[in-house]
Amino acid sequence: MNEKYTEVLEQYDLELISARRGRGAWICETNQGLKLVREYKGTVKRLEFEEQVLTFVQDNGYALVDRYVRNREGYLVSPAEDGTRYIVKDWFADKECNLRDSGEVLKAVGQIAKLHRILKEIPFEEEWNMGSILAEPAEQEMERHNREMKRAKNFIRGKRKKTEFELCVIGNFEHFYKQAQEASQGMEDIGKRGEPELFLSHGDVNQHHVLMGNQGIAIIEFNKLHFGLQIEDLYHFMRKAMEKHDWNISLGLSILDVYDRVLPITSEDRERLYYLLLYPEKYWKQINFYYNANKAWIPSKNVEKLKNLEEQEENKSKFLDRIH
Repeated sequence: MNEKYTEVLEQYDLELISARRGRGAWICETNQGLKLVREYKGTVKRLEFEEQVLTFVQDNGYALVDRYVRNREGYLVSPAEDGTRYIVKDWFADKECNLRDSGEVLKAVGQIAKLHRILKEIPFEEEWNMGSILAEPAEQEMERHNREMKRAKNFIRGKRKKTEFELCVIGNFEHFYKQAQEASQGMEDIGKRGEPELFLSHGDVNQHHVLMGNQGIAIIEFNKLHFGLQIEDLYHFMRKAMEKHDWNISLGLSILDVYDRVLPITSEDRERLYYLLLYPEKYWKQINFYYNANKAWIPSKNVEKLKNLEEQEENKSKFLDRIH
């Protein structure tokens, strides 16, 4: 084990039993259970915000979150001799949610809704006022992505000899760009009706951050916790699950039903969810990766991803028609 990590653990009332690498950190078995030790480059203020929220979450019935551990001096950050700073937090040995298992997906969605219900009870505190607390509004993010898509398309169009990936982009650009414009306009129109009520949201809910265990379902990695639209959390998780199931209508409706039974979805949030799902985010990601990487070479898997998106369009459209 890296000496810096053992040096860090010596600042805690923990006895190290064993350690292994994982998730870009060290996962340590201790006399007080599993802990994760990771280098930290953010602010202490941000950590205190996350810790305050996660304490509330645990105190209000959601025990399985990766809370930070304070060292003997009561601090959340512990320095190594070279000045590098580290955090220690509770960890879980459970496996990640399997998006191909519809049963696990629905269980995870129920837990996400429970977490959201608790987070809704936490009011904004002035001491939390910092840059990372508010996310960019979805319509602004969409408009920025639209400009990036257009810029990449114009670059490709100007090339005399095009790769297979570039030909795919040119071939289906207008279809996906039309979706992007409709989605961004729809979100903008909703925004014109008035300022939305913002609540604490996880900010990065995906299968890697939902752990399925015998003792319950843990939700981890709250480093993107912010005040925003909770429906965006559901969108991020739902989109990835639906892509794995070729936009199965029955699964999609079940996801909405499970979430709604725990935390009712407003008509406005259903409308937002429609536009979020309509937006061709995965298409934008592929083009953006291409434009910002080495444009002379694109892996064949990226071409396959573009083709898969086209193949799923019919089923995706049928599902969106059901929820619109």
